[in-house]
Amino acid sequence: MSVAGPEPSHGHGSASGEAPVAEVGRDRAGGAVGVAAGGVGAVAGPRRRFRGASAVVAPLVFGIVGLVLWELVVRVAGVPSFLLPAPTAIAEQIGAQLPVILQTAGVTGGNALVGLVVGFLLGVLLAVLAAGWRTVSELLTPVVLAASAIPIVALAPVFTTMFGSTTEIPRRLVVIVVVTVPVFVSTARGLRRVRPVHAELMDSLAATRRQYTRYVRLPGAVPFVLTGLRLAAPAAVIAAIVAEYFGGLQNGLGSRISSAAANTAYARAWAFVAASIALGLLFFLAGLLAERLVTRNRR
Repeated sequence: MSVAGPEPSHGHGSASGEAPVAEVGRDRAGGAVGVAAGGVGAVAGPRRRFRGASAVVAPLVFGIVGLVLWELVVRVAGVPSFLLPAPTAIAEQIGAQLPVILQTAGVTGGNALVGLVVGFLLGVLLAVLAAGWRTVSELLTPVVLAASAIPIVALAPVFTTMFGSTTEIPRRLVVIVVVTVPVFVSTARGLRRVRPVHAELMDSLAATRRQYTRYVRLPGAVPFVLTGLRLAAPAAVIAAIVAEYFGGLQNGLGSRISSAAANTAYARAWAFVAASIALGLLFFLAGLLAERLVTRNRR
């Protein structure tokens, strides 16, 4: 009679053998996912950099090509200077008139900046009042919209007659009127976009009208306020330049453009036009930068 010893149990060994295999499989799968994610990130990074570079390079290339074609058309076709000066002639005048250009740009930019700040604050204040009281809204909205329909060429002479031609007040008032309208419209739109849950919360807390505006309306309207500022910034420069055409001190870009054109110095007039374009772009980029910085911090 033979006594058989206990047979070795293969079940436990099999389970312990499969567990490391499963762990290894998971590790490999995780590694594959990590490698794939890293590969996607590595590809997305250059793509974003390429799009950012193309957004800068493409306009520059387009501008350079446009200037070259402009020069060729003027030279080959013999276009008279009073119709269209050559870019090289305009560049020569920019170099020759650079101190005057900087001085006049400072005057025009100062008027635009003062009008932009005052008009921005006035537009926000009027929008807050209109959003808080329905009667005020019914009174202010038609007046502001009517002001937007008044052309600058009609406002500038009237303000110059009212306040005199030896001060910058008429030009700044024109800028204030032009800036107030887009800021008011954009801010009022943002103040009215309140989520129902926020309104119900403030009602349940028995919040006052001032608290409701301070803690709910104004924070939610910040992106709309900055959008209005971005739109109003270049418009302030345009209004300041146009207001300088109608009398007053001859110390701004607009007055220099009109006087140069009247004296048949067309290349010099275009040099001041180029300075006006640069000033408008500077104000636009400043408004865009402010919008991007504030909205980025709110995300």
